Order: sequence, then C-alpha cells, then structure tokens
Amino acid sequence: MSEAVLAAARIRAGRWEAVLKAPGEAAPPVEVWHLERQLDGVEIGASTAAGHWPVSVPIPAEFLSDGVQTFLVRDGGTGERLGQFTIVTGVPLEDDIRAEVDLLRAELDMLKKAFRRHCLETSVV
Repeated sequence: MSEAVLAAARIRAGRWEAVLKAPGEAAPPVEVWHLERQLDGVEIGASTAAGHWPVSVPIPAEFLSDGVQTFLVRDGGTGERLGQFTIVTGVPLEDDIRAEVDLLRAELDMLKKAFRRHCLETSVV
C-alpha cells in the first residue's frame, strides 16, 4: 500500500491542483484517469517542504459534459488510487435533484397522514 496522500485539492482556472504528501526524496509518479483514458499534462512541481509536492493537471474541455464526471488520481508506479475529484455540471442534474426532492416530500406527506390516521384510530378515549 502506498504511503502517498493527496491534500489541499482544488480546481482553479481549468486545472486541478493538489499537494502530494509522500515519504522519500522524490515524488512518486502521478496519473489522472477519466473513463479509462489517461489525461496528459500532469505536472509535479519542486518540493515545497519535506515530502510535499504540488501536483496539477489541465482538465480538457472535451471531458466536461452534463452530469457527474469523476477523475481518478493514481500512483503511476503501483497503480494504487491516491484519490479522486468530481465535477458536476448541467441543468438536467438540477432537474433530477428537484424531482427527487419533490418525490421525497410527497412520500413524507403520505407518511404523516398515515401516522396521524393511525394515532386517531388507536387513541383510547
């Protein structure tokens, strides 16, 4: 199991950026994958502190579309997953979430009515 860990991740100006924490004098190779395709342009900068390296990769525009897009970050030497980042976009997703909330509200109203009816029918006067 790799001892490398990703921290302080963010997306800024079309690039995913993080800090890779790993033991040793050199950073392990890092790969970023999306839907079985490896992204080009992964950059590992000079160590900013002992065992800390900045990592960044540009997010290609062709990988962005409606829905949820998950990118896996792996150790290039061992293939072990170091982490992931997710990008959620699009109006259809908002509509799906609204529909789910409306369905949950309707089910909750139905349960409240059934519970109140049960309480009235079983109350002892």
